[in-house]
Amino acid sequence: MNKTVVEYTLNRLYDLGISDVFGVAGDYAFPIEDTICNSNHMRWIGSCNELNAAYAADGYARIKGMAALSTTFGVGELSAINAIAGSYAENLPIFHLVGMPASGVQKSKRLVHHTLGNGDFDIFYQLGQRLACAHSILTPENCISEMERLIAIALKERRPVYIGLPADYAVMQVTEPLPVTTPKKSTSDKKTLEKAVSTIIERLTHSNNVCVLPGILSTRLGLSDNVQALINKTGLPYATMFMDKSILSESNPQYVGMYDGKLMTPEVREFVEKSEYILGIGAMMTDFNTGSFTVNIKPKQFINIMSDYVEIDSVIYPSVYMEDILSELTKRLPNKTYHQIKARGLGKPVISDNGKITAQYLYPRLERFFKPNDIIIAETGTSSMGLGFALLPEGAQFHNQTLWGSIGWATPASFGAALAAPNKRVILITGEGSHQLTVQEISQFVRFGLKPIILILNNDGYLIERLLCDYPEAYYNDLAQWNYHQLPKAFGATDWHCEKVTTIDELNKALEVAGSTESASYIEIITARYESSELAQKLKESKSSLYSF
Repeated sequence: MNKTVVEYTLNRLYDLGISDVFGVAGDYAFPIEDTICNSNHMRWIGSCNELNAAYAADGYARIKGMAALSTTFGVGELSAINAIAGSYAENLPIFHLVGMPASGVQKSKRLVHHTLGNGDFDIFYQLGQRLACAHSILTPENCISEMERLIAIALKERRPVYIGLPADYAVMQVTEPLPVTTPKKSTSDKKTLEKAVSTIIERLTHSNNVCVLPGILSTRLGLSDNVQALINKTGLPYATMFMDKSILSESNPQYVGMYDGKLMTPEVREFVEKSEYILGIGAMMTDFNTGSFTVNIKPKQFINIMSDYVEIDSVIYPSVYMEDILSELTKRLPNKTYHQIKARGLGKPVISDNGKITAQYLYPRLERFFKPNDIIIAETGTSSMGLGFALLPEGAQFHNQTLWGSIGWATPASFGAALAAPNKRVILITGEGSHQLTVQEISQFVRFGLKPIILILNNDGYLIERLLCDYPEAYYNDLAQWNYHQLPKAFGATDWHCEKVTTIDELNKALEVAGSTESASYIEIITARYESSELAQKLKESKSSLYSF
């Protein structure tokens, strides 16, 4: 082995398909950064701060399946920790490389910068462990075996791992001998697998009234094609919940629409809840997925295939894996004609009497603006709620941080997504309040020659907070006033199409330019203070169940 610890680490990440590493320069991480920048096959992606870098890695992982992040000890890793928590919550594998002080410095408990000044070098590592599915500090003696362990766990659990690299160990040559036994892929218990599959088949084959609820976990596990193959082969109809939007095709005739409990689309709710059986595939019953906990699914109806177990009528079948279950069901379930309904989108844009931009016009208009294979990144809040029930064209992806819900995520996440798929059209839709948190990453789009379409919904404050709180006009919901459409120029963009629109006619012209120009577009869309979608209004009305104790 003629490689240093950090060279070996990065080479293994490259073997997995990771060619970009997000981060911010930091002295304890110099060995990591130098090795990346001296590499012929890896690229350093500098961000404006560590939080943005980790958000960008999150967006990258949503497209490529995994990502890598580099931060320096203490200050850097703590700056990124909120975004890492989001990736943990939403099952995204991020390989978090943390540059640490040299081992001798740590052992002698020297009082050095980026520490608490008390000689404690373990506290940040301990904090990081709580938001990682696996963790290790690499040395020349353990580098190979530990990397294989970390990779295996990260790809199995689809969550971040913490990789500590002390500065002196990072540049030492690996001494651990090859080969190291690669951890075996987990396999299902055969008896339990057969029992679970047989039970599912027996129920579904005797019913013509079934609905599938494919969930986000199936996508995180890389099994979307497997789920689609099951749907196509069997003829089963399917709906999706908010977090799961677009994980399967919304143009497939078997798609019946978005299910959100009592809040929206009553025809879809009736279809799902009156089904004899509901087959979840990685479905998570979170607050926003269940329409503020207003779903009415009985245990005897519900079958849910999770990553490593199946639940049928509240009975758990452990040690069976989603891939194996899907394979058996696809082989053994017959094709049938099932009762179903047809999915509907947002309908025609409704023109207001005064020509101003309303929610009833904006979101249906954006639905018509989307094209096949678009990557749509919608920020937590009213922007994503307005688009959640849009019917997307074939191949279009819709990404939203539904569970973790950290505002500011979408701007850097869309940058990461654009880097991961530079040949696809990336559309960011965010409110101006969220945008203020991470707006610096506009400069990274410019720096790397990317050409997003960025739509800023400016409604003069934190609208979702106004809708959900008891005092909508409270000062904490107000924002500093920015000239948003002028920001790209300040961040280095010289050829972007930037515009502020206040009327329907101006919006249509701006979207026509954005859809036809070869440059990036940045459109600030002015709406009234409380202009919001039906779902946002329904959430306001459902506060009692959303926040029930």
